[in-house]
This record gives sequence, structure tokens and C-alpha cells, in this order.
Amino acid sequence: MAEAMAREDTECGPRRGYFEHDADVGVFGRGDSIEAAFVAAAESVFDLITDISQVRPQERIDVDFEEPDADLALVIWLNSLLGQASERRLALGRFELQHRGMRWVGAAWGEPWREELARGVDVKGATLTQLAVRSREDGWDARCVVDV
Repeated sequence: MAEAMAREDTECGPRRGYFEHDADVGVFGRGDSIEAAFVAAAESVFDLITDISQVRPQERIDVDFEEPDADLALVIWLNSLLGQASERRLALGRFELQHRGMRWVGAAWGEPWREELARGVDVKGATLTQLAVRSREDGWDARCVVDV
């Protein structure tokens, strides 16, 4: 995972990654837009589950919801992805998201679990713990703790 993170460093730090938490795992995503930060946060979450670079984009899932609060939208986005991936028994590796006002529309691509995909951490869900979505000088930062 550290090698993957190093490849994604930018002038202002890594695009996605993890932060310390006593019992669970803190994840973050950064980007030029709020949508890019949410996508990077999803990549962080799903890279805990398996190496997302090895996931083939064979099946698509859609996420569509309304939420005016950006912090809560991050939790809804991540939990929607986790829920559908679990329900459909998919490993997800590619994500996209758009939003206008309080409507968020996204998609993810992945494949059914196969033997060659190494299983990492079982992520149960995104939480409100250390939840923050913030605009910064260099873009957006989206973070929260995920229950593992």
C-alpha cells in the first residue's frame, strides 16, 4: 500500500491515504474538486480491502442520493459503495462522482471476487468519527474513520 501511495504524491502531499486512529482506520482523499476528493477517499477505503489496481472494471454500480451537508455526503457515498459491493460480492477499483447542489450521482466499477485478488481488511462502514470535508488553498480534503 505504501508504494501505491508514494506514486500518488503531489506537491501538496499524498492524494489519498490513511491517518492514525486507536481502534479503526482513518482514510482521506484530496483533490482539485470536492468530487475528486470523494473519489480519492473511496480509493483509500477500497484499497484497504484489496489492491484496487488489480481489480478489473467488469461490472458497474450506481450511487444516487441527495444530501446538502458535504460531511454527511462523504459518509453516504462511502457507505453506499460498501453496501452495494458487499451485497453484490464485488471488489471495486474505479470510481467517479458528480454533484450539483445537494444531488450526488456517482458510479463504481469492479468485478466479482476471484481467488487472485488478495483480501485485505474487512471494512464494515464509514463513520462520523473525525469526519471532515474542507476546502483548502490547494483543493479539497475529505476524511473520516472507517470501522474495520
